[in-house]
Amino acid sequence: MKIRELRRKTEKELKDTIINLREKLRDLRFNLAGGKVKNIREIRHTKKDIARILTLLNASLRQKATAGQPQAETQKDGRKKNK
Repeated sequence: MKIRELRRKTEKELKDTIINLREKLRDLRFNLAGGKVKNIREIRHTKKDIARILTLLNASLRQKATAGQPQAETQKDGRKKNK
């Protein structure tokens, strides 16, 4: 999945997608142990898709948490100013 596709989805849709991908990953691992998986790269792609979705969800949680808080004053190099 592309990150553009994921950004269009709602939080509920992303959580549902994670559930489905985790089930798919579990099935792939069982099939790998049984010697039924032909495309091992699919496991890697599934893991990366899960990571992308979790990253988006965590970023949205951070935005919600910091939305009401005032920004700390910083210097040009990014360090906090001493008062």
